[in-house]
Amino acid sequence: MLVMRPAQMADLAEVQRLAADSPIGVTSLPDDAGRLGDKISASEASFAAEVSFNGEESYFFVLEDSDSGRLVGCSGIVASAGYSEPFYSFRNETFVHASRELKIHNKIHVLSQCHDLTGNSLLTSFYVVPELVGTPWSELNSRGRLMFVASHPERFADSVVTEIVGYSDENGDSPFWDAIGRNFFDLNYAEAERLCGLKSRTFLAELMPHYPIYVPLLPDAAQESMGQVHPRAQITFDILMREGFETDHYIDIFDGGPTLHARVSGIRSIAQSRVVPVKVGEPGKGGRLYLVANGQLQDYRAVLLELDWAPGKPVLLPAEAAEALGVGEAASVRIVAV
Repeated sequence: MLVMRPAQMADLAEVQRLAADSPIGVTSLPDDAGRLGDKISASEASFAAEVSFNGEESYFFVLEDSDSGRLVGCSGIVASAGYSEPFYSFRNETFVHASRELKIHNKIHVLSQCHDLTGNSLLTSFYVVPELVGTPWSELNSRGRLMFVASHPERFADSVVTEIVGYSDENGDSPFWDAIGRNFFDLNYAEAERLCGLKSRTFLAELMPHYPIYVPLLPDAAQESMGQVHPRAQITFDILMREGFETDHYIDIFDGGPTLHARVSGIRSIAQSRVVPVKVGEPGKGGRLYLVANGQLQDYRAVLLELDWAPGKPVLLPAEAAEALGVGEAASVRIVAV
């Protein structure tokens, strides 16, 4: 059985194995034991802290095969983007250039660097092994953390954002980076993203242009790549769009990938999930897939189960699933359909 749970320091070697295979641009998963150890340590402290509002906390989850102990995925949430360092984005805007005398009225697409999304909660660090891409287990790895937000709303902001990795070719070159960022740094895209993963994105972002960038002046390849999704990040994009996230307003300042945004109250896994009492037994046949989470904090667990559940009724969990979730009779779980 695959179980989502908080990461522990004992997971470090397995997490680094996952990070080593994550695509270029996922700077929240650097292939560096020191940085990943800091990430897990910060997550353990966040789960242990008493929190009444979203601050500097970060929560890191892993998807574990409980039979083998092997990790097959990971994902995270930062409680407040930009809490400890600025959170930069490019905002899509339109400038109007008009002349009444010449009867000219032009609308020009521009990109303006901004901090608009600072303070929103941020989804990060999504990765699943290739064999799970496109399966319901990908949903568990992504949406399981949203179920955690639903159970602990005081720890998070009213809105959630996430940066989707943008387009780069098989050589790791990004047309958007080459058109903008590379003019300010003697680094290719892969090197820049690796440096951001090991240090911080902020110091590079602060050296990027702070004046509006006129999109028509960019090369065609850079314009076409704006808002495009890296093939290996498509699964993340698709899941979150089905969850009710929206795009078009912001893009990443390095690779031009889309930045998704949603109000917590409109996210499907949060708005449509229900807390129901538990009965332990053998479920009937012919059910549908549900995400099931125990709603706890440090002992948070989430699994994917086929259940025959009717609204207003207790949910019947098989003994193995109840044990994996750490719940028994008279306990309650949060569920939402896949």
